[in-house]
Amino acid sequence: PCKDTKKTTQKQNYFFLYNIKKVLPYAKQVKLIIFETEEYLQTIPDPKERQAQVNRVEAGIKKQYYKKLKNELTYSQGKLLIKLVDRERGQTSYEIVKAFFGPLRAGIYQTFAGLFGASLKKRYEPNGRDRLIERVVLQVEAGQL
Repeated sequence: PCKDTKKTTQKQNYFFLYNIKKVLPYAKQVKLIIFETEEYLQTIPDPKERQAQVNRVEAGIKKQYYKKLKNELTYSQGKLLIKLVDRERGQTSYEIVKAFFGPLRAGIYQTFAGLFGASLKKRYEPNGRDRLIERVVLQVEAGQL
């Protein structure tokens, strides 16, 4: 019985590492896209033109990533992505959506995420419940895993 438990734990650890390695690049890309978008939006004085730019960025993101993420990520990887976006940005996904699209759309996205057992409002806690994720991410970033 001990060997089976050990194999199960090793398999779980492998999938955990696999999921982090798969999702982390997306979280870093989100960080970059948001940073560049925020920086560019600050140069646009007209609110309508700023919103038009946000809409163009959203359309570009959907075109480039939507099918790929929908077809390639599992629910657990999607939940992990939400956490890692918060880790990278220091903002929850809810806060990000609210800042770009307003509270109504953020609420709709939060409700939709809730239907799948996720929350866009959950904070990433590197010294709390997410400490194992943090440890593995740091090792992946350092090239140790």
